[in-house]
Amino acid sequence: MQNNEHISQSVRLAMEQYFRDLDGEIPASIYDMVLACVEKPLIEVVLTHTQGNQTRAAELLGLNRNTLRKKMKSYDLI
Repeated sequence: MQNNEHISQSVRLAMEQYFRDLDGEIPASIYDMVLACVEKPLIEVVLTHTQGNQTRAAELLGLNRNTLRKKMKSYDLI
């Protein structure tokens, strides 16, 4: 799928820029940082797409509805 390639390329470019911007600083917890940066807007966009239907959003995301609600709460989306 071309969309998957676009997302992958966007992440690749963003991470390459991130390392350039470090300017010698030592990064830590990169995985958690990237997930936190991506997860909130992902959930927001899917919820908008489903017009706020959490059950449908959870299905599209491949999550349990309770897991989605927990993530929404952690990002102050509810």
